[in-house]
Amino acid sequence: MARTRHVVVGGGTAGLNAVTTIRQYDRGQSEIYWVSNEEPYARMVLPYYLKGSISETHCYTARPSRLMELGVEPFFGHRAVKLDTQANVLTLDDETEMTYDDILIATGSSAVRAPVPGADSEGVHSFWTLEQAKGVIRSVSEGSHVVMVGAGFIAFTILNSIIARGAKLTVVEIAPQILPRMIDQQGAALVERWLVDRGVDIRTSAQLSNISDSDGQKRLSFQDGEDLLADCVIMATGIRTNLGWLEGSGVEINQGILVDDHLRSNVPNVYAAGDVAEGRDLITGQAAVHAIEPTAMEHGRVAGANMAGQPQAYRGSLLMNIVEVLDLEIASFGAWNAEGAEVFSAVHEDRPAYRKLVWDGDRMIGAMILGRANDVWATNDVGMLKGLVQSGTPMGDWKGYLKNHLFEVKRAYMASGTTARLLPVTVQGRASVPASEITV
Repeated sequence: MARTRHVVVGGGTAGLNAVTTIRQYDRGQSEIYWVSNEEPYARMVLPYYLKGSISETHCYTARPSRLMELGVEPFFGHRAVKLDTQANVLTLDDETEMTYDDILIATGSSAVRAPVPGADSEGVHSFWTLEQAKGVIRSVSEGSHVVMVGAGFIAFTILNSIIARGAKLTVVEIAPQILPRMIDQQGAALVERWLVDRGVDIRTSAQLSNISDSDGQKRLSFQDGEDLLADCVIMATGIRTNLGWLEGSGVEINQGILVDDHLRSNVPNVYAAGDVAEGRDLITGQAAVHAIEPTAMEHGRVAGANMAGQPQAYRGSLLMNIVEVLDLEIASFGAWNAEGAEVFSAVHEDRPAYRKLVWDGDRMIGAMILGRANDVWATNDVGMLKGLVQSGTPMGDWKGYLKNHLFEVKRAYMASGTTARLLPVTVQGRASVPASEITV
């Protein structure tokens, strides 16, 4: 009897977690074909590679020895170019055709550059892939001037590493504030002051119009304001899901592949996970794309379990972003910018510290926190605020307490029973198994 053949397309977090989860359940009773245009590596460690804290070898997540332990057939260095959902056939860029019983689409995203002349010229880099990270490393050195175009989450994940390499950094952003999709204007103003005080130049409401060569440097011109000269330009202007290759496949796509609570698309044996999946938002209940690492990990586990014949429903993805820049912790969770919602907020300029809690009745549906990374008010409360939003715990009278004591979360967190509500909540409904212990 032929063994079930699972095909996983994508070498990132979602794909890796799907592969290990399938093996967690079937212990080698199926075939797994794993397709990726690159050898799998962890994108979230690339800032540490840029900083010099880790070597390139520490970025990789599925070396040949590990693939043998998992009984996986790798097809690395190849792109998926066509999916025939009627015949259950995947075609690769070298015309290899592979049949499947089910398939997971986890092809992630690619960096998008600003649509201006010179954006694709030499000396202008993206920072999304390992290869792109190598290009930045070659271009950033002690005393060089780096201009980062874009002040969103991606830019802020590498800000520390640029500074650690001894470079002078200027950040330009088209929006009126930095981190426009992560924090509000009041929080952004606090972060901007923090960065400027530490030598980072910030230019907001900056409409880039051209990038040109100028005596061995790059000249950045804007619709308004003075030009900037840079030794290295990094484009951190967003990402786009890798879904173009699915045209004509019959898989339903909106912003991402529309999936049900088992991560299935409209084609029953086609699953999607990570950046390319448009699934349930935990807070709103609506379909959304959450291109974040925690969602990719959870999606991969749920999809892998279902592919292995272990039906599991997914509660939904919590939108979250957490980043530390020059010893300032910045985090937001859930519907932190919900229109018309009740909001409690407070700021301590001297610490500095900022809190924002967003409510639907007595349930916290969103939160924002800024504070020194070594300040217990920030370090401990990040996890507690996340828990309050994630659990949806009715706060009752403790809501009024938090209104008057925004910087004293622990009492409300403990008294509301949030810990007890969170303890039984796991992605797979069972105790986690360390990935390193999973073999065939």
